[in-house]
Amino acid sequence: MMSPPPPIDDFQGWLLGFTQPTVWVEFAALAACVVIAWALATGLRRALGMRDHTASVLFGRRVFDGALFPLLLLTLGHVARVLLLKFVPLAVFKVAIPVLVSLVVIRLGVKVLQVAFTSAPWVRVLERTISWLAWGVMVLWVSGLLPVVLNELDDIHWKVGASSLSLRTLLEGALTAGAVMIVMLWISSAIEARLLRSAVGGQLSLRKAIANATRAVLLFFGLIFALSAVGIDLTALSVLGGAVGVGIGLGLQKLAANYVSGFVILAERSMRIGDNVRIDGFEGRISDITARYTVIRSATGRESIVPNEMLITNRVENLSLADPKVWQSSVVSVGYDSDVELVRRLLSEAALAQPRVLRDPAPNAALSAFGADGLEFTLGYWIADPESGQLNLRSDINLSILRALRENGIDIPYPQRVVHMRNG
Repeated sequence: MMSPPPPIDDFQGWLLGFTQPTVWVEFAALAACVVIAWALATGLRRALGMRDHTASVLFGRRVFDGALFPLLLLTLGHVARVLLLKFVPLAVFKVAIPVLVSLVVIRLGVKVLQVAFTSAPWVRVLERTISWLAWGVMVLWVSGLLPVVLNELDDIHWKVGASSLSLRTLLEGALTAGAVMIVMLWISSAIEARLLRSAVGGQLSLRKAIANATRAVLLFFGLIFALSAVGIDLTALSVLGGAVGVGIGLGLQKLAANYVSGFVILAERSMRIGDNVRIDGFEGRISDITARYTVIRSATGRESIVPNEMLITNRVENLSLADPKVWQSSVVSVGYDSDVELVRRLLSEAALAQPRVLRDPAPNAALSAFGADGLEFTLGYWIADPESGQLNLRSDINLSILRALRENGIDIPYPQRVVHMRNG
């Protein structure tokens, strides 16, 4: 651990240090640290292929966006400070090191939150809170007011039962818990990114289940560690744990059932991300499976958020569990005097004219019914990419059928009724 720089107690002497010629040596050393840190960060980005990698905490989208550059700069700055302290009195580095520490805390906290919660609306509020806290502590640290403020906060205390709590203890506990949570989120996000990087199909669902379970376990142990670091006796939480268990068993049955069902779905892989399913009259493609709910996106763009318990207890049609192929059909009516074999051939050719229709199994046109107004034919065919749309393909095939029937003079009947008039 790096020892913190001493606070600036004598501001007049510190300001006088900026008038000394040695201050230019400090500026030059600081500039050299910036250049070297930038070169190292850029070289590592190129060597590891991490350019424009928004999901990386260390590298980020640009060199100055990730946490690697301020970490390197802080390390080089501390080394330069130790070396210069042997030869010249320090003035610039007394401020530079606390500023770099605050910058590392801000970039690390912000990047971890951005990676762990990509679309959460409250992330921006936490980012600003971390920034203000880091810069405020830096100012108090440099000015030497931090011990005074901590002593004043320690004097504000009250008794809770047999324990005595102070405002300083609460703030330190909150900061410790926040720091531990950020580290645990960083580790879990790195594990999740590595697990999901090259996963497809069934592996994607299983690895996502492992990633969710890993994040939950890490956050749980991180919270336990944070409470222990603050000094809270964990044995006192046994009663609270029992109450939470009773609450889950009585009042949170549905919520607990959804979480358990989510892990069961992800573990047994009965439904996977990318499968086409139909549940409760809604059909679509599974776009995401979380611990509590599953998102199903239809071909029209609508999304249905289905609780995982429904997927376990209700009947679900998985159209692509064992085979991604989907069967479609079109019904056509022609006149009774039409050539049946010619109609069957025209229907099959209309389906085969579309490249998305599979050749094996081949399309099949069958005389399915003797209707009131004509012969009814059912054209059935298979496709392997239902996510590309089904209505558009059916429309193209129907247009080809209509064109072929008209070119061959085959009548498409419409309902007709004959009315007989009786005299008198």
